[in-house]
Amino acid sequence: MADLRSVVTKVRSKNAGPFWLTIDIFCGSENAFETVVHGLSTEQVAEAFGIDADEIKRFEIPSLNVVKFSLPRPAVQGSATDRDMHGASWSALVGEIEIG
Repeated sequence: MADLRSVVTKVRSKNAGPFWLTIDIFCGSENAFETVVHGLSTEQVAEAFGIDADEIKRFEIPSLNVVKFSLPRPAVQGSATDRDMHGASWSALVGEIEIG
């Protein structure tokens, strides 16, 4: 098994409005894309964020070799409990997920 970031070109997270985060996984090749599609479950991402898998939207885009997840932000953007105003640090959490 390997962590996600060692298999792909880039893992990026960003705001998708004040209530949602988007995580983009740029696989870089068809082989890496297939590895991520079959080796990374929505449940693993949900577990990393401490939410239910049914709260996450998953998109697989084979023409771009990209897998994308959209999920509710842990805190509303800009609120007193928001620890990442731009949503950029969440990608590190996903990059550490072990895939097989």
